[in-house]
Amino acid sequence: MQTKNLCVYPGEILIPSEHTDLTAWACIACDQYTSQPEYWEEAKLLAGDRPSALNVVLPECYLGGSNEQISRIHETMQRYLADGVLTPGVEQGFILTERSTGSGARVGLVCLLDLECYDYHRGSQSLVRATEGTVESRIPPRMAIREGAALETSHVMLLMDDPMQSVVEPLFAKRDELDKLYDFPLMMHGGHLTGYAVSSPEDIKAVYTALDGLRTRSQLLFAVGDGNHSLAAAKAYWEKVKSTLTPEQTATHPARFALVEIENIHDDALQFEPIHRVLFGYDGDDLLDELSRYAVSQGASIVQDAAAQEITVVYEGKEVRLGIDHSPYPLAVGTLEAFLSVWMQSHPTTRLDYIHGDKAVRDLVKGENAIGFLLPALPKDALFPTVEAEGALPPKTFSMGSADEKRFYMECRRLQA
Repeated sequence: MQTKNLCVYPGEILIPSEHTDLTAWACIACDQYTSQPEYWEEAKLLAGDRPSALNVVLPECYLGGSNEQISRIHETMQRYLADGVLTPGVEQGFILTERSTGSGARVGLVCLLDLECYDYHRGSQSLVRATEGTVESRIPPRMAIREGAALETSHVMLLMDDPMQSVVEPLFAKRDELDKLYDFPLMMHGGHLTGYAVSSPEDIKAVYTALDGLRTRSQLLFAVGDGNHSLAAAKAYWEKVKSTLTPEQTATHPARFALVEIENIHDDALQFEPIHRVLFGYDGDDLLDELSRYAVSQGASIVQDAAAQEITVVYEGKEVRLGIDHSPYPLAVGTLEAFLSVWMQSHPTTRLDYIHGDKAVRDLVKGENAIGFLLPALPKDALFPTVEAEGALPPKTFSMGSADEKRFYMECRRLQA
């Protein structure tokens, strides 16, 4: 097939067998609820002893865990394959997904991404780029899980700038003609998930034709919406594996590819939410003064102006709206991230976490020595122009939906040759 797009591919995609309790199987992305272990404990209770994706991923809440945990994950993957827990949903195709959430019905296409088309480094001109700065120190723990794993399941979501709705939406319009693979409620207020097999040559060709059309408009085909660090770990692992392979092996080795879901940024049900910060182990009044002084030292000014960058600082029942004008950073999150990256080097006993949702932040800072920073949302229409013009945004700039709307692990693929 002649195509300008040599980026995403159909392939064998595994789903749980027909006797599996799918609500117990599917779980939310591992980078959610990082300071709320009670969420994960409740999810484990709901899954019980039934097969679950909870057993083949490591929530970041426990990312500093032992090698024993990683070995247990790898053993479970092998057992699920041996016991027939997973079976091919498509053998050479895509999976069309419909996710019903509080924001509406969101549609996507699960496929294989060629990691040769992706570069997470700042200034990249690759077809697939990170939308946020990648923290290199976060890659090795994720690589440790991927290395030696028999399976991959993914929460990576790639965004397309497809205003004509030419790639995924035509498949969704004809979904009644496709084989339905699954249709079930997600656990823990996650909504409802339905999947359809896309395997006919005509449908696959239509996807490529539409992607070719997007490719002619921009050098940036996909922007990573969710799972920046997981995809960066997959890329780093592939570079390590590639160095050991012959050219023939390089072309088809499973580690060259990553399981992703592609979605259209123009989907009305896809909402951008800010990712807030909570700092543990410091006094709020002192930090507020230091943040204000830092902004002024960078040539900015503290103002009471609705047009200025706004950061709302909450701690010990207090709420202070900080307006920053003439910051050298175009976004409020960039200003805050620049301050914290310098400040935390001289305060090693403090801890920073990234939190979804205003209420979750306010709940976490009710006690002493916890400070929340509430940030504004990034407008969706600013994402692609900003990434193309300026490169990756600051880490954890935005979230695709609220925490409950993040992608759930459902599909898997074999990761070993």
